[in-house]
Amino acid sequence: MRIAVMGSGAVGGHFGAKLAAAGHQVAFIARGKHLAALQMHGLKVISPNGDLNIHRAQFTADAQEVGKVELILFCVKSYDTEIAAEAVKPIVSDKTTILSLQNGIDNPEKLARVYGADRILPAVVYVGAQMSAPGVISHSTGGRIIFGQMDGTVGDAAKALVQTLTAARIPCEASAEIGKVQWTKLLWNAPICAISCLARANTKQIVESASLTKLALDCMAEVQAAARTQAVELARQIFDDTIEFSKTLGNFKPSMLQDLEANKPLEYEAFNGIVVKLLEAAGEPAPINKTFYATLKFLDDRIRRAAQH
Repeated sequence: MRIAVMGSGAVGGHFGAKLAAAGHQVAFIARGKHLAALQMHGLKVISPNGDLNIHRAQFTADAQEVGKVELILFCVKSYDTEIAAEAVKPIVSDKTTILSLQNGIDNPEKLARVYGADRILPAVVYVGAQMSAPGVISHSTGGRIIFGQMDGTVGDAAKALVQTLTAARIPCEASAEIGKVQWTKLLWNAPICAISCLARANTKQIVESASLTKLALDCMAEVQAAARTQAVELARQIFDDTIEFSKTLGNFKPSMLQDLEANKPLEYEAFNGIVVKLLEAAGEPAPINKTFYATLKFLDDRIRRAAQH
């Protein structure tokens, strides 16, 4: 199968490498020092499940060099979704499926506005990985993908993708409730990513702090209320399950803390902004997420200003 990875960072690189190792023709679209390292040395994934070294693949910054593909792993940060959706137009045919391996809940809708809902598969990723150096990805835990179709069904495209991913030893599941799965992931991302940045704390430090755990639970209540405005009901038990899951991650640094420490833009709009937006539209309060949003925006603005100089 011809596959393109749009955004070949930790997530895209990890899953793209597994698909390349399984014999698929994979093109990795990247930029900057990471791309230079990929072109010179190939892609290396360091993992407790076995290291991968990918050399027989295409590494490029220009989607036009790739040609039409059957599958796109769409892995860019949420704030780049619209720009990246336009950038991959040259590789999209009427037979292309786009798997959105992104954080947040509204990226599939953004992609659907460009390509139509039929070819978009929203997904939720459970993986601990980070780019440890240009061209090198360190995978520590997990690697499961849950995805579905935007109309809430599991059709031919989803069933075919299950076979492709399973054959590449990527744990996966097609779900008829992918919207609820996305909101459940946001129940983790909204509090844990924000708190990790504002307190400079990893997940272990957050869940071992009574005050930070209480703050996370209060944030989750607002996410639950926002989900309810979209006719998605998140049971209170999921809050406790989310905290328990966090305890299994050890000293893991959430993606937004990794970005903050690397002076990269932050995904606060996708994590906290969407909660504020939906609750304000419904006339409901969102004090925790408003505070997170305002503070993270300040940090993000500072990062972006520094990048301009």
